[in-house]
Amino acid sequence: MRISALIFLFVLLGMEAFSQTSVGIRGGYASSSFSYRPAANIRNQSTESIAKPTFSLVVEHFNAKNAGVELNLQLITLGFRQLNDADDPLENRTEFDYLKIPFLASFYAGRSGRFQVKIGPHVGYLLGARDVQREFENLSIPEIPTYGGEGDNPKKFMYGINAGAGISKVFGKSALAAEVRFSYDFTNPESQDRIFDMNSTTLELGLSYLFRVRERKEP
Repeated sequence: MRISALIFLFVLLGMEAFSQTSVGIRGGYASSSFSYRPAANIRNQSTESIAKPTFSLVVEHFNAKNAGVELNLQLITLGFRQLNDADDPLENRTEFDYLKIPFLASFYAGRSGRFQVKIGPHVGYLLGARDVQREFENLSIPEIPTYGGEGDNPKKFMYGINAGAGISKVFGKSALAAEVRFSYDFTNPESQDRIFDMNSTTLELGLSYLFRVRERKEP
């Protein structure tokens, strides 16, 4: 028992020797689109993407020389543009505002100039949905229904997976980073079985500023 406790203490001390925590902000643009299956016997249908700003609070913690974790509190808008087949297409457009919380494993190479790779899951909560534009209905292949109207009741919870890569430059206690991030969301916001299945993908381009609030301690 004492040996186990000593081993645990040494592990904690080893982690503390390389501990470094930074906080900051991240902003950029997110381009998202949805795909859906209107019914089980109809193949998957795609939609056009929309691009909207996104903003995050960031906490980054490294407990090893080149590896750590990152937590984001992110405001992000996902959505789609669906066009009909007319020569002068009509458009349906819906947007979903989420509070998204990615939790990422982070790995980097380099010292003041770094190449960084991140991967991990996310969860989130729907803050609001709106049907920005509704110009057509009753297609031969059913269109995506409304989600911003009274009685639509979209599901609130979201979850998915993220992967990203980028570069950063360290200036004393500060760091600037540029990153490309891709995410796949498994959430189907439909709660009334009006369509069979739906999910979304998002491509983000972001810039971050981080400030080190806890110094790394050398062994």
